[in-house]
Amino acid sequence: MFARRTEFLKASEVRELLKLSDSDEIISFGGGLPAEESFPVGEMREICNQILEESGVKSMQYAISEGHAGLRNIIVKLMEEKGIHTSPDDILITSGSQQGLDLTAKVFLDEGDTILCESPTYLSAINAFKPFYPRFAEIDMDEEGLVPEDLIRKIESNSRIKFLYTVPDYQNPTGRRLSLERRKEIAEIANKYKLIIIEDSPYSELCFDNRKLPPLKSFDTQGRVIYVSTFSKTVCPGYRIGWVCAPQEIINKYVLFKQGTDIHTNFFAQMQIARYYEKYDIKEHLKSNIEIYKSRRDTMLDTIERTFPKEVEYTRPEGGMFLWVTLPESINTRELLVKSLKRGVAFVQGSAFFPNGGHENTMRLNFSGIREDKIRKGISILGEILKEEIDK
Repeated sequence: MFARRTEFLKASEVRELLKLSDSDEIISFGGGLPAEESFPVGEMREICNQILEESGVKSMQYAISEGHAGLRNIIVKLMEEKGIHTSPDDILITSGSQQGLDLTAKVFLDEGDTILCESPTYLSAINAFKPFYPRFAEIDMDEEGLVPEDLIRKIESNSRIKFLYTVPDYQNPTGRRLSLERRKEIAEIANKYKLIIIEDSPYSELCFDNRKLPPLKSFDTQGRVIYVSTFSKTVCPGYRIGWVCAPQEIINKYVLFKQGTDIHTNFFAQMQIARYYEKYDIKEHLKSNIEIYKSRRDTMLDTIERTFPKEVEYTRPEGGMFLWVTLPESINTRELLVKSLKRGVAFVQGSAFFPNGGHENTMRLNFSGIREDKIRKGISILGEILKEEIDK
């Protein structure tokens, strides 16, 4: 009765387990939630009233699929600040960056095509791509991010490659950042091998060390990089406002599929985001957010250092919302999660982030959405459980 692609719509074992963490009694490092204290509630209340008074009917009417003109102009300026020269015609407003990934799959993928991706990679990107029956070729990572030499090996040893999907800045799930040298090198590789790159960049503004790196798209000389981003991490996630930046020829294809999906993204929310950027200082807002996230990152790292066994390895992200933990191979984090939930702590097992499976001894921890007292308590409990497992 159902289409074959529904095979990939089975409830994730991870998500089913994490439903148990939706309780005030559970300390959950499993989500990817921004800090609620960072949401500009008062400012948005004022903005909503202004829009309804000035443009109430327009804000409630159907709108064009490409998105609010004023918001697209603001995005053009944001892209210019990153060294990306573009125009409003190269911008499509989407329902969160997740819709950008869904449209990417619809535009590019046929059954049997190959997607190149980091190993590990973003779980929801895997879920967006899988219903189109691609193959995944995972590329090695180290502390500088994706390894160019392995990218070349995978390009030369795989057929029907459609694109490279990458999260260069404070990657979800590892928190790693692609080095400047490698960004340049990967852009050159894309030109040499005529490779399309999907650059997913939701976290680039959450930089803790004041050393922002230019996007891959800023090195794009042949229109090969499709840049996907969102306001979810800079303003608030509930509005579901993201965007895609690409050459107009590609954007036109995205628009056609978007028209068959939702016609257009929430227009009232687009107007609110545009007004927020026009009226308030986004840099001051981000500065406040970064202070919260950096403090929580530091608390998590300090507690891990004090309480985790020495056999455990972990990343030290310089931004974003996550860090990555690698345990001794004898420990299975699926089993560990069950034990951890019984002690009131949740996390995401790392195997979910590998499209081809394996790596059962890894986990992702989120620090952005949890108060520091809970971070200390939850990580200490995890440390106790890990010591018990290693000492068996």
